[in-house]
Amino acid sequence: MNPPKTLPKPPPARALEPEFIAALKEIFEEKIVFNQVLGLKVLSLHADGAIGRIDMRPELVGHYAYNRVHGGAISAGLDAMGGLAVMAAVGAKHMDEPPEQRLHRFTRLGTIDLRVDYLRPGIGEHFELHAKVLRLGSRVASTRMEFFGPDGTLMATGAGAYIVS
Repeated sequence: MNPPKTLPKPPPARALEPEFIAALKEIFEEKIVFNQVLGLKVLSLHADGAIGRIDMRPELVGHYAYNRVHGGAISAGLDAMGGLAVMAAVGAKHMDEPPEQRLHRFTRLGTIDLRVDYLRPGIGEHFELHAKVLRLGSRVASTRMEFFGPDGTLMATGAGAYIVS
């Protein structure tokens, strides 16, 4: 009896260069002004995903009696992190180009579909957002995002599709 055939594993993604990560972080945190409104900060970037953080502020309150973060802030944060993960994946896909050239590839990136499921009330002093690229095609990228409370409780999930060409 022949053993079952296994599919070959794809080659491991090369790590993003520190200068590319720094430039992408600057674009995300400083040049996209809405991310400043949310207070969204990048904690880590890798070839197929990203992790960010939002600190709770009075401007993000959606329900005054419970000091709960507004659902729109959750949705916008998940969308932004999904886009950032796609940027990192596009950057990793084109490692043969210099970092500056890869950064210009993001001019046409945009959200074409977003779904958010709110699982628990967004109550806490800070929140962590995770995004992972599920598929990076030549025209569209698909992502999965998660919104966690300060104790690691999953509060919301998201799925996004982004135009990349």
